[in-house]
Amino acid sequence: MKLLKTFLIILFSTLIVSCSEKDDAPKNIEVQNFVWKGLNAYYLWQDLVPDLSDRRFSNDNELYSYLSGYESPANLFYNLLYMPNEYPKDPNRTYSWIVDDYIALEDSFAGIRLTSGMKLKGADYADGSGNFYIYVYDVVTSSDADIQGVTRGMIITEINGTTITRANINNLLNNNTFTIHLADYNAGNPVSNGTTITVNKSQVTENPIKVTNVIVEGSHTIGYLMYNQFSRNFDGELNAEFAKFQTAGLTDLIIDLRYNGGGSVQTATYLGSMITGQFNGELFSKQVWNHKVMEVTNTDLLINNFTDQILNKDQQGNVILNEAINSLNLETIYFIVSENSASASELVINALKPYITVKLVGIQTYGKHVGSITLYDSDNYTRNGNNLKSHTWAMQPIVLEIQNVNGENAPEGFIPEVLIDEDPGNLGVLGDSTEPLLARTIQYITTGSKGVPTIQQNTQISPSWNSNMMHPDYNNMYVELK
Repeated sequence: MKLLKTFLIILFSTLIVSCSEKDDAPKNIEVQNFVWKGLNAYYLWQDLVPDLSDRRFSNDNELYSYLSGYESPANLFYNLLYMPNEYPKDPNRTYSWIVDDYIALEDSFAGIRLTSGMKLKGADYADGSGNFYIYVYDVVTSSDADIQGVTRGMIITEINGTTITRANINNLLNNNTFTIHLADYNAGNPVSNGTTITVNKSQVTENPIKVTNVIVEGSHTIGYLMYNQFSRNFDGELNAEFAKFQTAGLTDLIIDLRYNGGGSVQTATYLGSMITGQFNGELFSKQVWNHKVMEVTNTDLLINNFTDQILNKDQQGNVILNEAINSLNLETIYFIVSENSASASELVINALKPYITVKLVGIQTYGKHVGSITLYDSDNYTRNGNNLKSHTWAMQPIVLEIQNVNGENAPEGFIPEVLIDEDPGNLGVLGDSTEPLLARTIQYITTGSKGVPTIQQNTQISPSWNSNMMHPDYNNMYVELK
């Protein structure tokens, strides 16, 4: 990405604390040095963190003395974040994070995880007792849970014989092998039915394209796509599904983002271009970085335009996918959303709104309009940069706010005009026209009726427990640096 190279050349010459390629910190604080200088250069709220100020240290020795006070790079990283803006809806989390194994981080962006394959949500008992249960809302195809017969809608009240609580659920699921104890829903007060299933975690690659089909309702030919992650590794498969939609002669399209927490901004741009096609070359979204980046960067490098071509390259700049985008030229698009629709999912909604009619069914989206990059400890902070250090630490700090062509975004999330939430006792089969949220969307398309809301309109979403929260890239939106 030209932005990175342009910015680094100018930044290195202007920082008071030297960030030159020859700067070698003492070995015991090598990672801490990388953390401070990476955040100082790129962190979106750098100017609001006193210890990240360009004038905080007059020379490297002062900086090294400060860094020596942090034995853990992770502690340093999180102490340098601007917490009030990082994750306002959950003070126990941050949008930015650091890992000691960037291979695992890269795998997560590619949909590769160590997982049982169960995707779970938590809920309180309806009787107000404070008891807590979890339920399966999806199962990854070909995972062990899939093989063992775990299905969407199963209710779980115990793991390894231990009653589930809000406090212990993460620990109970932390084992590589565990046994789930099933229960009957019983109007939201689950009762054990004596059935148990043992599942094992394994390395699984999840295709984010969960379900696609074409539904004919009267004069309407409706395409349906459930899309669970904006993963560039599957851009070709996504484009192929739109080729099928082209052939089907759709009158309407539903994209189900209810479980999609985000991912690649580039892939989001491709999806927006597949839905439309009539806006090629026009602005899809624009990025706002910290003041240091904005001052030295050509703003043309901070925009994402609608495109008619997928062009993906690997870390070395080799072309891995180059093909024309299959576009539908739609004037109206329907999205199914939930509190778990975040970042890149919201970006697509936001970016399309100035151009076509966007209709939403579900519950209020999460509200995340900032994105990150992966920083590696090399001369230019990229994976293939010179002098990449031997350690495997990497950072994923928030570096940008993203806006549509009108300079707008939705920090509080988008509120659907058709309000309906999932019912753990009646989840239905994903992709089936009788599944409650899909059925309501079809009704909206064919009759214009919004139906009777099943929930009250919220102004602020506080997300319930979701097993995806245990993944490092939960609700992440990122740009790739080449």
